[in-house]
Amino acid sequence: MTVRAVLEFRRWRRSPLYRPTDRHEAWLTLAALLLMAVAAPLLGRLCGSLTDDALQAAVESQRAQRHLTTAVVVRANRDGTSPFVQDSESVVREATTRTSVTAVWKAPDGTERSGTVSTTSETTAPGTRIRIWTDETGAPAMRPMDASTARTHAVLAGVGTALLAAGSVEVARRLVLWRMVRRRYLRIDRAWAETGPDWGRTGKGN
Repeated sequence: MTVRAVLEFRRWRRSPLYRPTDRHEAWLTLAALLLMAVAAPLLGRLCGSLTDDALQAAVESQRAQRHLTTAVVVRANRDGTSPFVQDSESVVREATTRTSVTAVWKAPDGTERSGTVSTTSETTAPGTRIRIWTDETGAPAMRPMDASTARTHAVLAGVGTALLAAGSVEVARRLVLWRMVRRRYLRIDRAWAETGPDWGRTGKGN
């Protein structure tokens, strides 16, 4: 979006060549600029704040429903290692590779459980103790999201919303401007059709 139309508005206002459509285009550009500079950031901040509240609530819920416990490795699985076993979020954040193992552990109610879990421990020999997350029933669960990660996601959501809003305003401005220019050309074509045939014939068509 060009700002020239706004800056030249006062200079053109008293010019005999200044057309009403020029004034309309200048006001359109000014309105779009204000929306992009004020409304878009406010909308992004609102979206970021709402997203942060929702994610922080999810963090608290996950912390209340998931439990960190100790498991004992029975054997390492033959499927090798995978960077996305159970806890893809921590893998992306910590850039670590998690190993799939079969282990036994106790559920929050004290009952013994066994199954396939993943660990970042470099030692996966039978008998090795590892830390895993479980849900309230004792089933393996992903690591709960931490508050800083939730806040980062909220900031990204706010920035994305602000950029999307600003882009939408610019698209709308260009669409309205295109329609204004088209209507102007249509009026010029009609005026040309009415006066053009009389050119070169003095006194004709009056």
